[in-house]
Amino acid sequence: MLRLAVIMSEQAERLQERAMQFAIDVCALLKLLPRDEPGPTVRHQLAKCSTSTAMNYRSSRRARSHAEFTSRIGTVADEADESLGWLEFVDRAKLVATPELQRLLREANDLRNIFAASSGTARHRQRTEFQGNQRCSKSPNRQTLSRAELPSEASNRPQSPNRRITK
Repeated sequence: MLRLAVIMSEQAERLQERAMQFAIDVCALLKLLPRDEPGPTVRHQLAKCSTSTAMNYRSSRRARSHAEFTSRIGTVADEADESLGWLEFVDRAKLVATPELQRLLREANDLRNIFAASSGTARHRQRTEFQGNQRCSKSPNRQTLSRAELPSEASNRPQSPNRRITK
């Protein structure tokens, strides 16, 4: 089990480094975008989502619970997908002419697929864990009351000495 944890940790380290390098490489590409529109808009949006991919993945590794990890890794997948979308826009609009763009498109696609799969696995495990907890919390000796058998609200209310409750 410990060996598996070490392997997973090494894998997570490599993925964190890969996401960081992707953000750095995208930032280098941003310098090649035109100064007139849509260059500034693309520059701003692509800078935000590519760096968010790296920073949110870093943050997801420090999650305090599985639910927090699931939420954060979902954000990472969304940011990676947005990065891919903006890079596709740069390519289709022919805003830059460099072979680096094709490499970044492949890397963005790979990262999006990795993070989307991780997010799906985390959501599946969260649902499975939740269902497992529900099954464990119901003991066979616990009595379940129907709605008709439950005490009425009026009988549960504290009565004021000055107030009369009639049914």
